[in-house]
Amino acid sequence: MRSGVRIGIDPGDARIGVARSDPSGFLATPVETVRRGRGDLSRLRRIVAEEEAVEVVVGLPRSLSGGEGPAAAKVRDFAATLARQIDPVPVRLCDERLTTVSAESLLRDRGRKGAARRAVVDQAAAVLILQNALDTERASGKAPGEIVEVSDE
Repeated sequence: MRSGVRIGIDPGDARIGVARSDPSGFLATPVETVRRGRGDLSRLRRIVAEEEAVEVVVGLPRSLSGGEGPAAAKVRDFAATLARQIDPVPVRLCDERLTTVSAESLLRDRGRKGAARRAVVDQAAAVLILQNALDTERASGKAPGEIVEVSDE
């Protein structure tokens, strides 16, 4: 297992959930929810720098069959832009099928309702995305997902 803090990101249309791992890469915890729009990438860049992250894991929404639709294309564009902003910190795309559904269910089971749940569901989804990536790496010995190549667009 590689050492160093990883940042997990669940990019949505309105909000971006952010999580972090401990330096050993064992446990993911919530950080914050960043409102989507002006300044969102600069906030993410600051979080990556403040946490001294060695990698960023972005959740890639796939269909249950594994295919990619318009939401995945938007996330790929977002991840490419983020990768350029935080270079040389690598960005990886990891499958996030059903993480928001799982996060909603988990929060509902813990008694979070309505607006209180919506306020943290993106962070909870980011935790699930990052924890899955950490567990996959620990089990396989390989970095999870696919690396986002930085291009000079």
